[in-house]
Parts: sequence; structure tokens; C-alpha cells
Amino acid sequence: MNILLLLAIFWPAIAGVATFFLPAARENRSLRGILTNAALALEVLLVLLLCFAQGQSVTLLEMTPTLHVVLRVDTVGCIFAVLMSIMWLLSSIFAREYMAHDRNERFYQVFFMTVLSALIGQCYAASMVTLYVFYEMMTLLSVPMVMHERTPQAVAAGIKYLVYSIFGAMLGLLGIFFFNYYLGTVNFVPGGVAAGMAVPQGLLLITFLVIIGFGTKAGMFPMHGWLPTAHPVAPAPASAVLSGVITKAGVLAVLRVIYFLVGAQTLRGTWVQTAFLTLALVTVFMGSMLAYREPLLKKRLAYSTVSQVSYVLFGLGLMVPTGFSGAMLHVVAHSVIKDALFLCAGAIIHQTGKTYVRELRGIGKQMPVTTWCWTIASLGLIGIPPTGGFVSKWQLATGSLTAGLGALSVIGPVVLIISALLTAAYLLPVTINGFFPGSDYDYASLENKEAGRLMTVPMIVLAVGVVFTGILAKPLMQAIAAAAASVL
Repeated sequence: MNILLLLAIFWPAIAGVATFFLPAARENRSLRGILTNAALALEVLLVLLLCFAQGQSVTLLEMTPTLHVVLRVDTVGCIFAVLMSIMWLLSSIFAREYMAHDRNERFYQVFFMTVLSALIGQCYAASMVTLYVFYEMMTLLSVPMVMHERTPQAVAAGIKYLVYSIFGAMLGLLGIFFFNYYLGTVNFVPGGVAAGMAVPQGLLLITFLVIIGFGTKAGMFPMHGWLPTAHPVAPAPASAVLSGVITKAGVLAVLRVIYFLVGAQTLRGTWVQTAFLTLALVTVFMGSMLAYREPLLKKRLAYSTVSQVSYVLFGLGLMVPTGFSGAMLHVVAHSVIKDALFLCAGAIIHQTGKTYVRELRGIGKQMPVTTWCWTIASLGLIGIPPTGGFVSKWQLATGSLTAGLGALSVIGPVVLIISALLTAAYLLPVTINGFFPGSDYDYASLENKEAGRLMTVPMIVLAVGVVFTGILAKPLMQAIAAAAASVL
């Protein structure tokens, strides 16, 4: 099983580099696409098999008696790894048609694959050092995905993304030094290392700074500025995984720090919890309001991600089992939903060239499959039953009301409801104006603009997934409950 763990982490990078240099695939775009899809399908199988190897670990390096690069399979890591690999596969299938005429597609593909290896490594990280190594690798390798178009705007966005990410990661590195000083180790333990010990204020301050640092990747205020700049300029398949998956790398890092290093029991009731929850709620409202005011389609979705990922951070900050469950469910639901929305937006832009929401009048008549997928994903993001978004937000609101945090326990659900209303206001006009353009619309000029199967099939699969993550939420909730029981 140790070999399986290492293979699951490094296989995407090996396959990506091999495909890049393979002479037969160098000039044959179709073969490259098939090989990449096959490699990612195998990766999904590998991480699924690891779900049956809970507790398996591998120590890659012992730098000092307390600083280890070590990997371990656990429930939290398995959930993130399976989710990420599936989203990567669907995005890769979509990219085959979307980037069919892109001259730099071969370079995009090799970075696309190596980023997944870094993400999977972070999923199975069993120490702060391991997490940091893979986190930094993921950041550096994903910059070319942001800058892929090589326009001045893309280059500027890539630099901004890199600066924000490095600053956030430096706070994580600072945390390694001080956590090792205060706790004597930076290895992850379910429930945290500091449980039961007297907590110095220095440890609380460092914990808060680390949360801010890793919250940068998750788009949490005040470190959210990179996200609405980077996501719109990247190709749609890259935007989908940047928004639906890579932001979850920040979430996973925050989760590990709170629940596996410092400990929720240590932080509950402290100023760190209050400040963290406040920042998360500010981000939820601010992101929704900015999305509502944004006319550019992909940028509107980027602001939406700023808001929705902080739903997850809010759930983690509650530090109660129901809140933890809601956060993990929203990790899954939001990834499926936001990947679907970005792929729909990419299909619309690819087929019509329209980039602004106001230009999408009648799009439902031209691209009915894409618009229906958009509609289903939108309902999920709003939180309409029986979608996964409804189940996760129900858990988050319930967790907030039962967390015993005074005014914050009530303010939380109120902000979530306001955000849901704003979400409906900035997503549903695409559906309404798309299917019902009005009597003055020139129906005679309509022509079918629907994308090909390689683009529509991933969108349909994700749209079905939006509903299935709600209907079939119980098995996932049982796995999450087991994880919650080990850390709370």
C-alpha cells in the first residue's frame, strides 16, 4: 500500500511529463488528449483504492527529530483527493475541444498534470512541513495556467496571483517555526497537539496569522484580491479547477491547522475563533455583493467563489461537529457546482464570443443544453433542494445556531440567507433572459451554437452531480461524521 500511496501522488506528474516528451504525442493533439484522459482516469482509480488503506503512512524524509516529510492516508485526505481527481478528469475532457486550436495546449497540459500531483500530495500530508512543500509546489506550478494566454492582462494576473500566494505561504512557513517551538512538533494528530495544554497568546497569534496566510488561497478577506483577477483571464478549464479545486487547497491547509495541529478544543471560545468567523462572514457577504454588481461573466463567477469558499471556512470556524460536516459537504458541493458553472461559461464564450452577462439574451435558444446545465448548477449554488448545496448550507446554518457563540450564532445564518438571495440575483438572470428573451427578440437570427460532445458531456455529468450530491449525501455524511468524531 505504501507504493500505491506514492503512485497516487506522483502518477499525474509522471504521466504529464511522459506525454509531453513522447514523440508520438508531440505532434498528435488527439493522442495527447486520449493519453491524458486515460492517465487521469487511472488516477481516480488509485485514490479510490487508497480509501480502503486508512492509516497507511510513508516517511519520505526526516530532517530533524521533529521535522518530518511524512504522508498518511485518512478520511479527510481521501475526500479531497477523490474530489480533486474527478474534477481534474472532467476538466481535461472539456479542454480537448476547448483548446483544440490553442498553440500552447501542450505546455498547458504538462503543468495541468503536475499541479494535480502537488494537490494530491497535500491531501495526504501528515505534517505541516509536508503540507507546506506540496502547497508551494502547487502554487508555482499553477502560475503558468493563469498566464497561459500570454496577454498583458494574463501576465499581470499571474504575477498578482504569485505575489499573494507567496505572501500567504510565508505566513504558513512562519507557523512551522513557531508551532514547532510552542508544540514541540508539527506532525498532524487528530484533535490537535495542543489539546489540554495551557495556551500562550503567542500560539494564538501565530495560529491566526497562519489562518490568514492559507486563507489567501481560499480567497478570504483581506487576501482575496488575486482571485477575481486571475480566474477570468485563464482558459475556462483552468478557471474551473482554479475556482472549484485549487481554492480548496487553502481550505484543506486551514482545516489541518485547526483540527490536526492546534486543535479545535484549544481555539474554541478564543479571540482567534471570533476573528476567523467574522472575516469569513464578511467575505461571504462582500463576495456575493461584488458578484451581483459585476457585468463580466467569468469575473462574476470569480467573485462568487470568493463568497462561497468562505461558507466552508465559516463552517470550519464553528468548531462543532455539524459545522464541520457542513463545511466538508460544501467543499464537495461547491467544487461540483463551480466547475459546472465555469465550464458552461467557457462553452458560451468559446461558441459565441460573448463575455458579458448582458449579451446572453437568448442564449438558452442557441445553447439549450449548456443553459440547462448552468441553471441546475445555479440552483445548487443558491441552495435549492434536493441539490448538494442545499444539504451543505442546511448543515452550516444548523451548526451555527447550535454552536453557542452568542450573536455570531444568529448572524451567521442571516448572512448565509442574504448571500443566497444575492446568488439568485446574479446567476438566474442568465437563465431567465436566456430562455425568455422577450417578444422583441429577433428569433429569426437564432442558430444552434451548442458545443460538441467533449465539452457538453462534462457539463452534463457535473449538472447531474449537483443533484446527486444532495440526494446521495447520506453516505458522504457518514464518512464525514467519522472524521469529525476523531477531531472534535
